[in-house]
Amino acid sequence: MTPPKILLIEDEPLILLDVSAALTEAGFDVVTAASAADGIADFDGQCAGLCAVVTDIRLGKGATGWEVGRHVREAIPTMPVVYMSGDSSGEWTAQGVPGSVMIAKPFVLAQLITAISTLLNKAE
Repeated sequence: MTPPKILLIEDEPLILLDVSAALTEAGFDVVTAASAADGIADFDGQCAGLCAVVTDIRLGKGATGWEVGRHVREAIPTMPVVYMSGDSSGEWTAQGVPGSVMIAKPFVLAQLITAISTLLNKAE
């Protein structure tokens, strides 16, 4: 059985490594990107094989995680989206795509895995 493939977008290298390792250990195949532009390009190139997108909100210069979520949902309206943020959680209801999940940093990695699993189960 092929593991579910997740796109993880995070501009902080240590967080990217930690979250990627935790998701891999939980049985996911993880594609990583360090910017919104790279994440959108990865999504556009692999969207058919992806099961979910996990993105930070503030990704440095360029687009935000909010814009990534909207781009993803324009292409695949049912794609599970999980947002992570240290300071943008309050904007989620106005900026996040419907049916998404927001996880405030710092978080326990089990919270992220549970959020992804919950959204994947709803999508099935």
